[in-house]
Amino acid sequence: MLHQLFAQMLNVVIIVHIDLITGKRSHVVLFSSDLDLGYEKLVDYYRLRFQIEFNFRDAKQLWGLEDFMSTEQQQVTNAVNLSFFMVTLSHVLLREMQTEYPDMGLLDLKSFFLGRRYASETLKLLPESHTPFNSESIIRKVAALGWIHPCVIHV
Repeated sequence: MLHQLFAQMLNVVIIVHIDLITGKRSHVVLFSSDLDLGYEKLVDYYRLRFQIEFNFRDAKQLWGLEDFMSTEQQQVTNAVNLSFFMVTLSHVLLREMQTEYPDMGLLDLKSFFLGRRYASETLKLLPESHTPFNSESIIRKVAALGWIHPCVIHV
């Protein structure tokens, strides 16, 4: 395709989505300057691009990429690496947790581990008792208090 505002040819892929129930149509238009790139590869590259965008969003919103204030190269490198490490680790943990809690999202996962930490620290403050109780059950129930997607806690 040759656009009137660009002096070079563009590789264009137009995806038409038709809702089979309502009949509504929507369009997605993808562009590339690589004229030899097939439509399947172009769609794959856009998918990867959006996954990278989602990873940046998670690093900023959930794992502190937006919050560090240093301008020194090593500290910036450390903060960026730690944020993206946490993005990767959280997705691995989320996949594992979703086998037991299918509706769990990243905020639920973060809440779960924060709740576990709070419950564990709270139990340490209790006076010693000779009556046995199931601390894991208490920790899991407290950990689930802040979840966005409520679920039944299995102990």
